[in-house]
Formats: sequence, structure tokens, C-alpha cells
Amino acid sequence: MYQYILRRLVQTVPVLFLFSIAVFTVMRLVPGDPANVILGLEPTPEALAQIRHEMGLDKPIPVQYGIWLRHVVRGDLGVSWKSKQPVTHLIWRRFPATLLLTFGATLIGVTIALPLGILSGVRPHSAFDTAATGFSLMGVAIPGFWLGLMLLLLFAVKFHWLPPSGYTPISEDPVAGLKHLILPAITLGTGLAAPLARFIRSGMLDVLGTDYIRTARAKGLPERLVVIRHALRNGLLSVVTVFGLEFGSLLGGAVVTESVFNWPGIGTLLLTGIKQRDYAMVQGTVLFVSVIFIVVNLLVDLSYGLLDPRIRT
Repeated sequence: MYQYILRRLVQTVPVLFLFSIAVFTVMRLVPGDPANVILGLEPTPEALAQIRHEMGLDKPIPVQYGIWLRHVVRGDLGVSWKSKQPVTHLIWRRFPATLLLTFGATLIGVTIALPLGILSGVRPHSAFDTAATGFSLMGVAIPGFWLGLMLLLLFAVKFHWLPPSGYTPISEDPVAGLKHLILPAITLGTGLAAPLARFIRSGMLDVLGTDYIRTARAKGLPERLVVIRHALRNGLLSVVTVFGLEFGSLLGGAVVTESVFNWPGIGTLLLTGIKQRDYAMVQGTVLFVSVIFIVVNLLVDLSYGLLDPRIRT
């Protein structure tokens, strides 16, 4: 197990290297000059040249990349050109809000998806299965920003039950923090529940027709025990894969949902950096998100061995 983990960690090094090249190159291809953004309208050529020299933008792109990569290897993601603060500091200041939103959305999504997927798999082609399938299709098809706006208009504007936007740390005010969390968590949780429910249903249908399930029923085991202990566990392999990808994307920041609800997470930080052509901010944030995806995928691969001991070999 330890050798497998070490081998996977070593494999991440070239992946991150290639990804850093791609991010760095794409940012240089995006229209717009950071110096113009900083100086505003109609700057003088001398001022532009001075700012570009201070930023290192007057050097060749391979040289710029080498300088940036040397700092990244040392754990320095650079300094935001707009706020003049270290990118690492800005990321860690925003990450708790994203982490809270991720766990809130995951709790809602799994709470909805598990019963829907299990009951749909146990009772295929029933009225409940049809309704659950309709919910899953709607959850996948409805854009997150539209659902967020509808929830905002209904519960915040019309009924005034919940605040329309903003963020309050749970540690400072638990009640206000939960009120601000509900709407964005429901928005993301619905989008997470839809595909999970479909994959749980598919996994249950594949497993319930196997020989060992018929053997468990023939031994007289209660149906609930057969479904939960024997069928569900073996039907979760594909579900775990989808859940890992969705969970990693949530930890990376749900840009649209965070923007709708003015949630100060990683997503809004990345969006702000793109608008301001803040190269250091965007490159550092995207690299941080890629590391999160790699770690989550590694944990997903390790969880396969817990669900199916045969995979450990």
C-alpha cells in the first residue's frame, strides 16, 4: 500500500509540471495587458514600460516561466499584482469558506442521492423510479446559476426567510453562518445529487442480479440487510469515482454559484484574478486546485480497496 501511494505521488510530479506549462501559456494568450489594468485608461508608454519591467513582463515567456516555476518549487506562488498580497495567503484566507460550502453541498447531495438511488434500483420501472429519474434529469439539465437565482428570489426576496448573499464564519455566529450557507449548499447539492442518484441506481441494478445476492436471499437474510450490506457496498465503485470528481470540483471552487451568492471562496478569487489579468493569482489558484484534484483522486483510488478487498492486490 505504501509503495502504491509513493508511486502515485511520484507520478503527480510530471502531471503538475505539464499542467503548470499549460496554465502559464494560456494566461499569456488571454487578451489584455496587466499593466493596462493597473494603470487604467490611456497610460503613457513610459509608465507602461516601467510597470511591465517591474512585473517582469518584458522578459521572454520561457524566462518568465522559469522564474515562476523556481518560486513555486520553493512553495511561493507569487504576489498578487492587484492586492500586493501573497497568493498563498489569499488562497488560505478563502479556502475555509469553500470548504464549508463543499461539505454543506456534499451533505445535502448524498442525503438526497442515497435513498433515491437505492429505492430506484430496488424498484426499477416503478412510479418512484420514474419520479427519481425525472429529478435526476432535471438536476443535470438545470444550470446552477438559474437554480441559485430562483432559490434566491423565492426564499430571500419573496419570503425573506434567508439572507440573499454573503458569508458569516460558523465560528463567529453559527446561526447566521448556517442561514448564509443553506441556499448555495442546496444549489450545489442538487447538482451533485442528480448524477450520484443515477450511478447508485445503475450500480444497484448491476449487483442485485448476481449470484451472491440470490444466495443471500436464499439463506433467509432480511431484504434490508441484503440491500445495504451486500448490494450497496459492491455497487458503489462507480459512484465513488463520480463522487471524487464532483467533490474535487467543489473544493476547487464553484465559480458560478459563489458569484451568484457573493460567497468569498476559491471560485470568486479565481474569477477576480481573471478579470484583473492577475497572472500570479490565476496561476497560483489553478495550481492549488489541480493539487486538490490529484489528492482527491488518490483518496478515491485507495477507497476502492476498502469497498472491494480484491482490488488491494
